[in-house]
Amino acid sequence: MIEMSDVEAAAEKIAGHVVRTPTVPSPGLSTLLGVPVTAKLELLQRTGSFKARGATAKLLSLGEAERAAGVVAVSGGNHGIALAVMAAALDVKATVVMPRSAPARSIELAQEAGASVHLTDGMPSAFALVNRLRDEGLTLVHPFDDPVVVAGQGTVGLEFAEDAGDLTDVLVSIGGGGLIAGVAVALRARRPDVRIWGVETEGAQAMSEALTRGGPVPVELSSIVTTLSAPAVSQLTYDHVSALVTDVLVVPDREAVRGTLDLAEHAKVWTEPAAGCLLPAARQVVDRVGEGVRLGLVVCGGNATTGDVIAWSERFGLR
Repeated sequence: MIEMSDVEAAAEKIAGHVVRTPTVPSPGLSTLLGVPVTAKLELLQRTGSFKARGATAKLLSLGEAERAAGVVAVSGGNHGIALAVMAAALDVKATVVMPRSAPARSIELAQEAGASVHLTDGMPSAFALVNRLRDEGLTLVHPFDDPVVVAGQGTVGLEFAEDAGDLTDVLVSIGGGGLIAGVAVALRARRPDVRIWGVETEGAQAMSEALTRGGPVPVELSSIVTTLSAPAVSQLTYDHVSALVTDVLVVPDREAVRGTLDLAEHAKVWTEPAAGCLLPAARQVVDRVGEGVRLGLVVCGGNATTGDVIAWSERFGLR
């Protein structure tokens, strides 16, 4: 388990390399959901998602030999972009492994940043390849199974705790669990009475399955939301979520895409379904908690193209 001191140290380390993103009340979402809503806009972070924080923290922690070897990461999109861009900024050679199902724009952005990009048939084979490259000498920057990365992601929660008004419940998307693990540590330290809710999409339910089974287990992936599609969570993230998170909610892909459209229309922000899934989950929280709820949403990323969102909307019959 990481501690608040780890998150504070990460915040000091990455300051100047990443953006302190806005934390703002959302009148539009408050009207839509019928309760006060505050949003932490991580889609305005460097590289378009929170992932720049953990990647930067890890890169800055490397010794000379590790830097010289170069780094490697597996990603459904955002972690790969973040590592590629931040490694280039810090003069470290990066290799990124992605499934072919990753958004085309994410692959292009990683390549444009100078990373060597390898594509595989799916996330399980992507993780297998990255492990082989690590064994061949590259330095692994894992997207969530690394306490340094988790502490870096926890700086989102630290800023949210410092900048938001009064909150009762905070919702955080879950892929492998690095973001919610770090955010939960920070919020529990700074705002111990706040309830923390994780959100997954159907077909990318690695954390909820782990909670049901009592530990990390492999899951079958079928969600369109590749940025949440980890084939399993880690023991590290499972331990944090099982100890610190109120519950993990699961929503259909269709509702995650609808949430993306609602965020554009009502919050005036362009997100991806990994953030869109927060809105249907928020409705569940409002129903469960009842009167007096004041929501915080960690809007984790915005690396979906207009073409992506139009295609998903047509697939699910959304207008």
